Amino acid sequence: MLVRNLETRDHAPIITVVNDWWGGRPMAGMLPRLFFTHFQPSSFVIEDRGQLVAFLIGFISQTDPAQAYIHFVGVHPGYRAQGLGRQLYQHFFDTVQAQGCQTVRCVTSPVNTGSIAFHTHMGFTAEPGDSTAQGIAITHDYDGPGEHRVRFAKTLG
Repeated sequence: MLVRNLETRDHAPIITVVNDWWGGRPMAGMLPRLFFTHFQPSSFVIEDRGQLVAFLIGFISQTDPAQAYIHFVGVHPGYRAQGLGRQLYQHFFDTVQAQGCQTVRCVTSPVNTGSIAFHTHMGFTAEPGDSTAQGIAITHDYDGPGEHRVRFAKTLG
């Protein structure tokens, strides 16, 4: 399998499958073309024999260059549990750490227990929120009314 930087040409292939990869949830709107155009150095795809099977979109903060942010990660359902997510995260960690980042942040939905478990396994810790559910800190309305999130941070190095 090949890991390479995300390219603008990856936009259409990803947004046409991402909703299916999420079991029909409408996720394509979270992936405007600007991510595929402006964050290529810190965003990656994995291909298997020319087929795109996983991707990570992330960037270094312009506000605080010591921090990086993972915006979106997807793995084809037929390729899950093969370590591709871990591989993409590690590639991102190595890339941003080489550019001076000390912390990586990301968010997930409180109902996405698989994502919460994955991030915890990858060494992320949940940041304080305004409430807890099942032992996890949640920030209500983080991404707008009713859009609650678990906020994660990981220190690199």
